[in-house]
This record gives sequence, structure tokens and C-alpha cells, in this order.
Amino acid sequence: MRKEHDFLGEMEIPDNVYYGVQTLRALENFQITGRTADPLFIHAMGMVKKACALANKKTGRLDPVIADAIVKAADEVISGKLDDQFPLDAIQGGAGTSFNMNANEVITNRALEILGHPRGDYAYISPNNHTNMAQSTNDVVPTSIRICALMRTKLFTEALTALSKSFDAKGEEFKNVLKMGRTHLQDAVPITLGGEFKAFACSMRRSVHRMENNTYGLHIMNMGATAVGTGLNADPEYIKVVAHELTEVTGFKMTTAENLIDATSNTDIFTDISGALRITALALIKICNDLRLMASGPRAGFSEILLPPRQPGSSIMPGKVNPVIPEVVDQVCYQVIGNDLTVTLGVENGQFQLNVMEPVMAHNIFASFRYITNAVTTLRTLCIDGIKANEKMCNFWFDRSIGIITALLPHIGYEKCSALAKEALANDRQIKDLLLEKNIMSKEDLDIILAPEQMTHPGIAGKELLTKLE
Repeated sequence: MRKEHDFLGEMEIPDNVYYGVQTLRALENFQITGRTADPLFIHAMGMVKKACALANKKTGRLDPVIADAIVKAADEVISGKLDDQFPLDAIQGGAGTSFNMNANEVITNRALEILGHPRGDYAYISPNNHTNMAQSTNDVVPTSIRICALMRTKLFTEALTALSKSFDAKGEEFKNVLKMGRTHLQDAVPITLGGEFKAFACSMRRSVHRMENNTYGLHIMNMGATAVGTGLNADPEYIKVVAHELTEVTGFKMTTAENLIDATSNTDIFTDISGALRITALALIKICNDLRLMASGPRAGFSEILLPPRQPGSSIMPGKVNPVIPEVVDQVCYQVIGNDLTVTLGVENGQFQLNVMEPVMAHNIFASFRYITNAVTTLRTLCIDGIKANEKMCNFWFDRSIGIITALLPHIGYEKCSALAKEALANDRQIKDLLLEKNIMSKEDLDIILAPEQMTHPGIAGKELLTKLE
């Protein structure tokens, strides 16, 4: 054990850990979720601390030997080597002060070790005076949240892009599979199964663009604002340099906010990214519900597609297989929507120069990113890539539907079409059979009008027949 103190008193710290007294106090105070912070958030804090050390070294405020040791220690945080030294609960009071001090203590003690000093020898390198130089929790934590969100966005949009490509591939595979479209859960007009999957792909590409567009504000940070946005204890040159250094360290273009007081006190940017996640979740719910309906049955439902069987579906019904992958994606999306409400309430509850609810906002945003990224990858690999078309059932429903009558409107008129539809419904007859029985159209003409390429593209199906029929 080693002894460390803060202004509240002295505590004994296990000598095999890099964190110190303030982290230990937070461990005692905050036993809330049982979950630690997102690993990428920890890595982002390492990036911030590294950039700050480099900036303070360049402006001459930090001894180069100490700065280099801090940079090396921060690199180990960035690499994930020291993840187990960040044990704090994801939700905590203090606006994230405990996160910041955890990072300061871990990096300081590792830097001391690198230079041959014992852990806790803060007379040589101090968590507050050196590792936290020209910084405050109030600029370190929101900047780290932004960087983590940018990293999570990149991973998520890569997963969404891969999913859109899978939908496109299925769209091409199913491009000639004709089926009935449905509106109001009722038969509408024909569509191809491929067209539906191409539409799913388009929805996911739009989600990618939405996510990327909503990261704009994440690149604007308040490093150098220190406590309330006035920049107290931060050299003006440091504020300029730290933005450059953070850009170099993270690979993201980071710029200093025009108004540091505004950037410190307001967290509305987090509703932008959380809201984009929510909208993407809604799009995924729509897709998964369509998949579940199209796969329903398999004997007493639509059964237009066959989902890959993943596990037995019942403890009592032999042979039952459930659409477990779309189901789990739906549930993840519900969680994302709920997380967004938490973020919204957190943003609303800022007062004066700081919003102290940043830990719960960060926790929910990062959880949403992790869950939905995993869900999208699961949907693609365990469901979409293995879907097969059940052409027999698609043809069955197509032949039984009265929706195909719409394609005949330009040829025989609305009144005659309505009468045929009514008779078909009343007597459980097929439209094709009635047309042929009543000599309204020949089989050859019907084959032209009802061809997939005629009914599923813009224009009048069988337009070349209009003059002949008239």
C-alpha cells in the first residue's frame, strides 16, 4: 500500500494500481450501474491528455522531460493497455471530475514509473499541476466525449454501409421475383422483392449520410476554456496549439469553438448525434418488422422470404423457428430510442456555465452506439446475407390478389375494373380467370400487361396494346 492525500484527508492506495486518492474516493461514492466507462472514451481522454502535454511543451510551460513521459503514458492509455486502471462507474456526480482525475492519476503514476520514480511521488510529477496543466474537467470531459462519439460514428457508419451493400446484393438477386406490394396491410399493386430490398439499402445509405452530417458539431471543442469558458490559467497560444495537436493525435479535424463560454455551458450537440441514432433506429425497426411479416408462417403466413434458421423457437412446439435476429434488432432500437430521451433530459438540465449531466449523456450515447453497431452487424451476417426468396409463395399471393387489376385501368377503365374486383372478392376468384372467361382480354395481351417489367416500373403497363384494344 501507499499513502496519498487530497484536501479531504489521507487514504491508503493499493500499490499495484496506477490510480490514486481521488479515483478511490469516487469508487466509494459511485456504485450505480455496475458498468465502467466506454473503453473508447478512456482512449479519447488519453488523446486529450497527450495533446495537452504536447501543447504545454511547445508553449514552454511544461518541462520537456515531464511532457515526454506524460505523452508516453498517455499513449499506453490510448492503446488500451491501461483500461483496467479506469474502474469508475459510468454514471457519477461531479460532471465527470472523477473521470478526469482518474486519467490524471493513471497517466501521472505511469509517467513517474517511466522516469524511474515511485508511484505517488507527486512532488516530481503532479496529477493536477502537470498532467492537468491548463485544463479543467469542464473542457477535458466534453472534448473526450466528442472524440469518442466521432470514433463510434466511424465504426457505426462502416457497419451501416456494409448492411446497405448486403441489401443491394439481395435486391439484385431478387430483382425478378414478382410479388404483391401492400399498403395499409392490404394488397396494393405489384412490386418486386428486389425492389423492396433495394429500398432497404437506400434507407441505410441515407442513415449513413444523416450520421455523418450530424457529426459537424463534434469537431468543435472547448479545449482551453478551462472552468467556465473564460480560459483562466490557459495561455492563449496554448489554446491555438492544442487544437492542432488534438487534430494530429486523433486524426479528426478539431477546431476551437468561436465562443468558449457557449461551448462549455451548452451540450445541445449531443442531442444532434443521439437524435440521428434514434432516427436510424426507427428506420431499422421498419425494415425488421417488414422482414418478420414477409417471413411469417411458414405455412400460415405470407412466407415470401425464408430467414436463416438460427435456433429452435419453442420449448413446447417442435419444429418452430422464430425470427430471432430481427427481433433482437428491434429491441436494441427500442433501447436506443429510450437512451435518446435520457440524453434529451440531460441536455435540458444544464445551468449557467456548465451542464453537470454529461456523464449520463455520454453513457447513453456510447451505449446506443455500441448496441446498434453490434445489432446492425448481427442483422447483416446472421440474417440478411442468408435470406432466400420463396418464389412459389410470392407467385401464389400475386395470382390470388386483386391488386393486379390496377394495371388494367388504362385498358378497360375504372368501372369495369371495379366490377371485376368485386366479383373476384365475392366468389374467391382470380382476376386473370375472370378476364379470360368473359373474353375481356386474351391470354397473350394479359401476359404482356402483367409482365413484371411492365408493372413494376413507371409508365402504362402494355402501353402498345391500347390502340389495339380500343
